[in-house]
Parts: sequence; structure tokens; C-alpha cells
Amino acid sequence: MARSQTQTTKDLDVGSESLRNWVRRAQADAGTRRDLASSGELEELRRLRGEVKQLRKANEILKAASVFFAVELDRTPRR
Repeated sequence: MARSQTQTTKDLDVGSESLRNWVRRAQADAGTRRDLASSGELEELRRLRGEVKQLRKANEILKAASVFFAVELDRTPRR
């Protein structure tokens, strides 16, 4: 016998919105909900965003270093 959402929330002592979100997440992870990203996809997205942030920071450092060395090379007396 299937329990109602109201009964399930009471049994688990959780809010109806929490239960709804858990069900949606489980459906996305099972592949039955294509409008939501799965937990694996969300984790990959977080990882890739972190990687992009690190690469942008490294790129800024390299740009600053290239400007610094370009200025230093201009100051070096030529033979």
C-alpha cells in the first residue's frame, strides 16, 4: 500500500518541501527526470568551476609576470 506524501513527511519528521526535493533528486539520479542534472553531473560541474577559477587565477599571474619581464628586458642594456 502506497503512503501519501503527508503521511510520509509525518513518519520521517521532515517538511514536505524536503521530501519533494529528495524525490526529485532520486529521480534525476535514476535518469527518469531529464529536466534536472544528476548528482554526478552537479559534482562534475562544481569541480569544473573550481578548475576554471584556478586556471583564470594562474592566467592572471602569468600575464602579470610577462609584463614584468617585458619591462625588465627593455631596461637591459643591449650590446
